[in-house]
Amino acid sequence: MAETADAQTQIRDTVTGTDVVLFMKGTKTMPQCGFSSRVAGVLNFMGVEYQDVNVLADDAIRQGIKDYSDWPTIPQLYVKGEFVGGCDIITEMTLSGELDQLFEQNGVSFDKAAAEKIREANKG
Repeated sequence: MAETADAQTQIRDTVTGTDVVLFMKGTKTMPQCGFSSRVAGVLNFMGVEYQDVNVLADDAIRQGIKDYSDWPTIPQLYVKGEFVGGCDIITEMTLSGELDQLFEQNGVSFDKAAAEKIREANKG
């Protein structure tokens, strides 16, 4: 039980101590699943500074983050300590411009031109 509490403390410290955190399978330079790769790719392309946490490296964190957010899947994006969502939500928010607004409201710097390029490339 102590292991779970430690994981929760570690997760809380990470999400509250860093502006943007992505809990993912693998790392931002070497994602280990398509969904993690897509979200990391968006953040990387937009030039967002973020901390990546590889859930595959620690089972307690892998399960702990699901409990922490009450969200069943990985990846999970946090901005200023708040859970934003997983791959589908981040993809939708990127395409709608909501992710830009979220970053702007929270003082997270990103490349607005890159965000526009993503939207342009994904117009039906």
